[in-house]
Amino acid sequence: MAQPALGIVSSAVVIAIALGFISLFDFGTFVGPVSFYMLGLIPMQVVMVVLWGANPAFVSRLRQPLKGLVLTLVAVGVAVVVMPIALNLTGEGVRPPGPIPSHYVIAVVPTTFWLAIMFGGWPFVGTIKRQIASGFGVLLAAYAITYTGFRIFFNYDFMRGAPVYLASAPQGMFNAVSVLVFDVTALAIMFVVLCFDLWPLNRSASLMKQPVLGLVWSAICVAGAAIVMWITTGLLGMDPMIVLTRVTAPFIFGSIIVLNMLQNSLFVSAAQPTKGLLNTAAAAVIGLVLANLYGALAPAVTGAMPSGPPGYEYEVWLANALLSVTFPFLVFYAACFGYWPLAPQAPAPRGETV
Repeated sequence: MAQPALGIVSSAVVIAIALGFISLFDFGTFVGPVSFYMLGLIPMQVVMVVLWGANPAFVSRLRQPLKGLVLTLVAVGVAVVVMPIALNLTGEGVRPPGPIPSHYVIAVVPTTFWLAIMFGGWPFVGTIKRQIASGFGVLLAAYAITYTGFRIFFNYDFMRGAPVYLASAPQGMFNAVSVLVFDVTALAIMFVVLCFDLWPLNRSASLMKQPVLGLVWSAICVAGAAIVMWITTGLLGMDPMIVLTRVTAPFIFGSIIVLNMLQNSLFVSAAQPTKGLLNTAAAAVIGLVLANLYGALAPAVTGAMPSGPPGYEYEVWLANALLSVTFPFLVFYAACFGYWPLAPQAPAPRGETV
């Protein structure tokens, strides 16, 4: 099976499995401990796929599906170790995890992408000779950098008096929800750049060297996120949670389908920047269609959920269903299992991001 048929069929199968998995849990369990620990898989996945090429030395001689199983177990093992530490560090160890520690582990994901993709693992890759060690260096740095930003920028005063508020909550510079949405939106801009295959940055050899590329790419993401937030929450008066679940999360999800599951195969004959524009439009449309599909199926999968303030139950469910569960499921299947058994000897994907 060739692309894009391979990606379409694979995506449909994985989405069905993900929705079946979500249906096993009630709302509170799903958006609490299940999503919290599922988020812990993604940073390790980024390291394994981006920096280790989904083929580190300890699995390089294994065939599918054993290779995929070992890589999956590595990600699960790291999450089992790291997430209780994160919960104690940012959530006072309170179980089930509330929104404050959940926001922290969500923010770790864009930081890991930032270090692994935009900076190419710099300075760990290259200075640390062993591939495995440099990958774990990036992973630890992602958690540490995010924790610093979490304490500086996130403010939870708006939660005071609520049962989920914690005495140890950061009292940073900005409303925590707005910061989180900005952070995830910056990640979405990173995917826009990937839709363009780094055009026009790749036209300059000096820009494609680290850390210059990482710094310039970071500036683009911050500026892009600022523009999106200014238009949506400023000019249009949209609620940040609505921006997250109607704009940002669907686009990221659509980008994973276009760039990873379809292996950047939709517009291979188009030159940049036309290809980038088409990729971006496809990611936006596919993401919105799938987000609406999830929304239509939500009552059957989990039950009826109210939308909007004060609880944002539907918005929290949708964001987690798309990005905390289906996202890592897609990555496991495409990158770690190499589309097995649909493509037992699948070649390295073109334009793969995670």
